[in-house]
Amino acid sequence: MSNHLFETLTPDNAVMLLIDHQVGTMNFGIADIDVLHLKNQTLWLAEAAGIFGIPVILTTSNPDGANGPLFPELLAACPGAPVIDRLIINAWNDPNFVAAVQRTGRRKLIMAGVTADVCLTFPAIGAVRDGYDVYAVMDASGTVNQHALQAAVSRMCQVGVKIANTNMVIAEILADWSSSYGARLGKLYSERLPNFGFIAAHLKHQAALRA
Repeated sequence: MSNHLFETLTPDNAVMLLIDHQVGTMNFGIADIDVLHLKNQTLWLAEAAGIFGIPVILTTSNPDGANGPLFPELLAACPGAPVIDRLIINAWNDPNFVAAVQRTGRRKLIMAGVTADVCLTFPAIGAVRDGYDVYAVMDASGTVNQHALQAAVSRMCQVGVKIANTNMVIAEILADWSSSYGARLGKLYSERLPNFGFIAAHLKHQAALRA
């Protein structure tokens, strides 16, 4: 069995691919996940990538049509990230997108997309075929119903895509709260995962009382 199956994500071996998180796609019939939650998870991924120094590549599908532009908060969270506009449905069939991935020199792809059954599934399968190790982040992706979600997960699993969620990916990369990333990630967790923030605030208050 290939060793890459057991190699963990690190700030140095991963690239983040956020596919078609557009104003139109995010609001057109997404039913398997609350859209506000989807938006929060996507920003959580993007902001964590910024803290870790992980390269981010953004892409849109038909941005001049009904899908519209990327939602502005995502662009703000990824300053300098390339945005690949395309009409090709499968991003992995777009040579400009694949070339952007290749330029990073990284083989572990953290992927999320809207919709999950098309914009995520198709490029995830293509990337695995070409030898990449793909992590599909399902709670930063969304689709039209639970049947579509189940079909997407099943089809990706059949070819070896690793099914993941936002917290799993970030925690795997962080690895150790005592690392140089710990304090900034703790703040980000507090902002993007409110219950974590409540706990962190309580612990900080208790520590101040003991001081």
